[in-house]
Amino acid sequence: MRNDDPDLIRNPLLGRKIALGVTGSIAAYKAVALASSLTQQGALVDVVMTPEATRLVQPLSFQAITRRPVAVDVFELDAESHIGHVAIGRQADLLLVVPATAHTIAKLALGLADDMVTTTALSSVAPGVLAPAMETNMWAHPATEAHIRTLRERGWTIVEPDVGHLASGSVGAGRLADPEVILQVAKYVLARRGDLAEWRVAVTAGGTREAIDPVRYISNRSSGKMGYAIAESARDRGAAVTLISTTGAPAPFGARLVEVERAVEMRDAVVSLLPGIDALVMAAAVADYMPSEPAEAKIKKSARAMSVELAPTPDILAEVAAATRGARRPLLVGFAAETENLVENARAKLNGKGLDLIVANDVTRTDSGFGSDFNKVVILRKDGAQIDLPLLTKIDVAHHLWDQVLGFGEGRRPTEMVSNDGGRGK
Repeated sequence: MRNDDPDLIRNPLLGRKIALGVTGSIAAYKAVALASSLTQQGALVDVVMTPEATRLVQPLSFQAITRRPVAVDVFELDAESHIGHVAIGRQADLLLVVPATAHTIAKLALGLADDMVTTTALSSVAPGVLAPAMETNMWAHPATEAHIRTLRERGWTIVEPDVGHLASGSVGAGRLADPEVILQVAKYVLARRGDLAEWRVAVTAGGTREAIDPVRYISNRSSGKMGYAIAESARDRGAAVTLISTTGAPAPFGARLVEVERAVEMRDAVVSLLPGIDALVMAAAVADYMPSEPAEAKIKKSARAMSVELAPTPDILAEVAAATRGARRPLLVGFAAETENLVENARAKLNGKGLDLIVANDVTRTDSGFGSDFNKVVILRKDGAQIDLPLLTKIDVAHHLWDQVLGFGEGRRPTEMVSNDGGRGK
């Protein structure tokens, strides 16, 4: 499958060969769910298991899901008389070890190879992702910590274990990360050659909150789902992503998160990023007004009417335009949530704020918009083009948006890429 295939660009797992190594942790059953998700995403999953893992999960469980044979015996040849671990290791686009026991981690760090998982890993040049699962003291042991450092230095991506209830009955760090998180990590690692690979982008998400007093605020109905979908889709296409969010939710794996609450905080975060980004997507619903003088203590309820004086919040896009006047500026993408005259109002905002693109959606619809996983939008470009999209999931809308950004930004040279993976990637 070519790297310019649009389906592959939007889904870095599609058609990729994944070697999934399963070891003898009680969490091995969760690898079945991961294999299912990978297969549903279009990946070709070859499962290799240690003998200990087969005592916990039958190979047939994986074979039924992936519709591919499962390899357990190091000395077994495949249907074409190839050595199994060598063939799987050489063909893999990505190697996952989920769950990874302390014993397997030690063997991988030392270069030992005496089972299908370790021999496959040693024969592979594919990027590797490791998701440990073990008892808390084992995870915190200096030997395990040293082995993890060694594997990081060799380029392995480590999915840190969660804190929770463990098989030993205790509570602590060592619980296998959620399969959905591991799936996102796999996408992140495979996306590094996507069509946004040299781009650095910033995305805003959520509705800002402007305090009336310490317990009350002015806000709006924005859930932040659209902004998060835009950040995730950019990550899946290889971009270095900074997500400026008011929601309190974690960013997609691989994206840098900047948490804010008020419009002025969002403005400061955006302006600070301008020198080093290629595109800014303002998907957040920024409050237009804020209380002029928020009360320092909770306002007590009374029978009398109360009024709150409001002042305009900063116009973030106008300040971005001013800050970048006469200098290299990123592509600017705005959003317009309208209740009437959708295209006319959005076009006025596009021109008035000097945007390159604007995404307009009618928030009176009941099948899309705030809080929904779907959106029905019109994309307007400053060159006059209008793209009317059907009702789509927000992640599909996000990909259409990046298609337009790439087309509009053709000929621009993205800024020099600096890795945003915090040393977790290869």
